[in-house]
Amino acid sequence: MTNWYKVGKIVNTHGIRGEVRVISSTDFAEERYAPGVGLLIGQSADGEGTPVVVKHHRRHKNFDLLQFEGYDSINDVEAFKGSTLFVSEEQLEELDEHEYYYHEIIGCTVVTEEGEKLGKVKEIFETGANDVWVVQRTAGGKDILLPYIEDVVREIDIEEKQITVRLLEGLVDED
Repeated sequence: MTNWYKVGKIVNTHGIRGEVRVISSTDFAEERYAPGVGLLIGQSADGEGTPVVVKHHRRHKNFDLLQFEGYDSINDVEAFKGSTLFVSEEQLEELDEHEYYYHEIIGCTVVTEEGEKLGKVKEIFETGANDVWVVQRTAGGKDILLPYIEDVVREIDIEEKQITVRLLEGLVDED
């Protein structure tokens, strides 16, 4: 059975020529949305949905705009609003050491070097300098924003779904 991984969410249509507006959740947008790449549009990662092939991709503001082969009008893509874009496991490439796919990091438990459980990574933001991991606290309270830098992220164990961090002063609010 093929595993499917979320790479974006279709939030709206764009224009009248069949483009869709996507909020990406992949750090490989140029590769994932390259012309000729196959994607699956669906509601869940169960493999059910509409297979499509990317015809055109461009960035506009904070969105990726995609057009699919055979979908040339707003009427053709209107039904895709609110759907999720998935890529198959076979399309994932082997990454270099210390590089990870978002789906490998999201859901990992975050603990301090002292063994204190902080919570789980629920989201990743791309910034100019480095990614920021959003950790939903186990004990409630405000989310923790962890920069993915060597001084903070000490160890990542993908098999155990655990990330060990060193908290720098001022990184976590105590409320």
